[in-house]
Amino acid sequence: MLRRAATAFLALAALAVFLASAAHADAVLRVGSKRFTESYILGELLAQTAAPHARVEHKQGLGNTAIVLAALKSGSIDVYPEYTGTISLEILKHARPASIEQMQRELAAQGLGVAVPLGFNNTYALAVRGDGGGPQRLSELAAQRGLRYGLSHEFIGRADGWPGLAQRYGIRSTPRGLDHGIAYEALARKQVDVIDIYATDAKISQYGLRVLGDDQGYFPRYDAVLLYRLDAAQRFPAAWQAIRGLEGRISAPDMIAMNAAAELRRQPFATIAHEWLTRHPPAAIATRPGAAPQPSDSAAHSVTAIPQPTAGIAHPATSAQAAAAPSATSADVASSAGATPRSEAAATQASPSLWQRMFADDFWPLTRQHILLVALSVALASLIAIPLGILAAHRPAWREPVMAVAGILQTIPSLALLAILIPLLGSIGTLPALCALFVYALLPIVRNTCTGLSGIPAGQKQAAQALGLRRAQSLRYVELPLAAPTILAGIKTAAVMSVGTATIAAFIGAGGYGERITTGLALNDNTLMLAGALPAAVLALLTQGLFEWMERGFKASAAARAPARLRA
Repeated sequence: MLRRAATAFLALAALAVFLASAAHADAVLRVGSKRFTESYILGELLAQTAAPHARVEHKQGLGNTAIVLAALKSGSIDVYPEYTGTISLEILKHARPASIEQMQRELAAQGLGVAVPLGFNNTYALAVRGDGGGPQRLSELAAQRGLRYGLSHEFIGRADGWPGLAQRYGIRSTPRGLDHGIAYEALARKQVDVIDIYATDAKISQYGLRVLGDDQGYFPRYDAVLLYRLDAAQRFPAAWQAIRGLEGRISAPDMIAMNAAAELRRQPFATIAHEWLTRHPPAAIATRPGAAPQPSDSAAHSVTAIPQPTAGIAHPATSAQAAAAPSATSADVASSAGATPRSEAAATQASPSLWQRMFADDFWPLTRQHILLVALSVALASLIAIPLGILAAHRPAWREPVMAVAGILQTIPSLALLAILIPLLGSIGTLPALCALFVYALLPIVRNTCTGLSGIPAGQKQAAQALGLRRAQSLRYVELPLAAPTILAGIKTAAVMSVGTATIAAFIGAGGYGERITTGLALNDNTLMLAGALPAAVLALLTQGLFEWMERGFKASAAARAPARLRA
């Protein structure tokens, strides 16, 4: 039975390798996006714009800048929406904002380019509750040391984020890492006092927040642009020409309205993108297909200085954006999206239930992805861990080193391991996710294999030797059958753990139920998170039940099979 299981595992692995190689062989334009609402929406806009002209795949919610950039450099994606401030300060490590021409020159050396300014500036800012007194400007924060800061993890770690801001304004407080999707709720519940926000966040007006004035001009412009591989424009000329038609066409009010549709009315990203494209038909592009993209005038001037938000305002706009959307209230957001308050109420009433969310159209594709990740990783781990466990059981000198290495690998944080694997493997998606799950599945299988073999009574081993069985024969016909229930219990533990751990695969575009969890986290949508977490929990219970049934079968047959072979 162990031989048949190993054969099935190898067949699954070969099938996965074949499917992965076939997928990469196809000419597919791969669009990436980060793990926050606006990036999801912009990624969908790009994908749907290019879809009539090429096969397109949207790898959404890949994580922070470092992960998405690594995917772009490795060729796992071809293009993703980015911001000029991030490119200049975070990616190219400039101390000050660079011109678009300088960024293009430096990125070209890496095979990358920046083009297609989309038309809005989504700068960083800090915000507090709008009720009562409190600070009006960033320069007032240093004197109020009792404030609690809840900042996104990326903002805390970015050179153009918290470190530079705290130094510029002399703030001595220690921030608390908080996912951007739940920061607004934490601020409203008075669990934190200051959060970082994006200028086009729809929730600023919903929660009545006060955007603190950047009176020392710390934050640069963050104009939305496309960061892309230079060869993508040549490989997909018609699709790239269509994408260039988006240049300068997405205004700040439009972007706020689309964010509101996702975060406040729970509309799917694909629906939001489709509706915007329907209301804004693509513009004609004069450039011939395949021509190299040229920076527009708006891109060339995208890093000039702009006035910062007026102190004490309670709407998500810089003073430049405020000219187009003076108050950015909820009514303005609804009207700019083409929706009336009545239609917004109808959308809210028609929001899908948990049952509908759980069994939506993506349920079976996500289920297949999740099961494939778990099955392959546990199968591959078994092929390595069982021989290691045999070695540890039969060679006492090797036992401690083998267990120590497996234990150390188990302690590596999952996101840190993924961040290490992406540049090492040169890809995102299934391969690094499988490697990470494989690493975490090793320890329980190695440990149980060693324990099961070490626990076999010495008398039975001696009986096998007395019958003339060689060591390999004794292992195959006596020891492994007797240890099989214990080994299977280790595989069960690894499989159940992998079902839960596999949800991290969504952070790097490998799919699975984690897609719903990460999207729900970005939107602070508890129903969507439950629609991902509950199927994962059910799958874990089913996996445990399957292995327990197999264990009972082994225990019932192992006692009968081994003595029979000894008597033969």
